[in-house]
Amino acid sequence: MKILVCISHVPDTTSKINFTDDNSKFDKTGVQYVINPFDEFVLTRAMWFKEKQGATVTVVNVGNATSEPTLRKALAIGADDAIRVNAEPTDGFAVAKELAEVVKNGNYDLIMAGRESIDYNGEMVPGMIASILNFNFINACIGIDIDGEKVTISREIDGGKEVLSGNLPIVIAGQKGIVEEKDLRIPNMRGIMMARKKPLTIVEPTNAEARTAIISFEKQAAKGACKLVDADNVGELVDLLHNEAKVI
Repeated sequence: MKILVCISHVPDTTSKINFTDDNSKFDKTGVQYVINPFDEFVLTRAMWFKEKQGATVTVVNVGNATSEPTLRKALAIGADDAIRVNAEPTDGFAVAKELAEVVKNGNYDLIMAGRESIDYNGEMVPGMIASILNFNFINACIGIDIDGEKVTISREIDGGKEVLSGNLPIVIAGQKGIVEEKDLRIPNMRGIMMARKKPLTIVEPTNAEARTAIISFEKQAAKGACKLVDADNVGELVDLLHNEAKVI
């Protein structure tokens, strides 16, 4: 079984975020980047298939050379090889088109991606990949088992979970639950050394046309001052909640 894990190169959530050019461009100065956490969950699950069922695991990213340390970390975790599509990931559709081309050229059986990236939170790329390839697609995946060509998947729904069955090839968008946080893998020294020797292939993009463009970014408004109300003054509390906070 050949597995392709789509990896996003995203800012660490502790990074200070700023914008330039009249709030139309993200300022990357001083920002640390990591593997998208949702992608890390599915990568860990892919490693289970490698170890238990002999699958091969390839990681792929659409990005410039600055994303290669993130791919190397994925290799250190245990992926067999990596692909970097040499294009700026400026649009979800364009990214999906490039990734779909990688799938076509590699004849992968299972395409895994995180439900969303934590920078843009679009939740669109995995579904678009499936649509372009005419593959089945399962979102919000919290469990997956494979027996030959047969796939059994559980996904999160409102108030519970749903169990589905299907066949390979398939695209899944995973999240926490497909593995637990305690099971996420931290690269050890041996993995880091081995990652240096694993192949990282750079492919040129198909120059898929972007269908959206960023107009501007806007930060959340700063939190206002905290007002303290005496425990006995219920009337004032109700007034503030009704007239200022407007939550009742």
